[in-house]
Amino acid sequence: ITPADLSRLFERFFRGEAARQKGVVGTGIGLAIARDIVRRHGGHIDVNSAGVPGKGTTFTVWLPSA
Repeated sequence: ITPADLSRLFERFFRGEAARQKGVVGTGIGLAIARDIVRRHGGHIDVNSAGVPGKGTTFTVWLPSA
């Protein structure tokens, strides 16, 4: 995921440049929904990417303990 796309990644209906160029099907709401669900449970989502397509991206969900 490019640095430019990372800043908008959790916006509703945002689709990254690579997905648009490759014609990947999707609406761009999945990560926005995931973020909202995690926030409603008192947590947050971290994302870490090298910024180089094909190098992978890691998403970490943090939830409070009971």
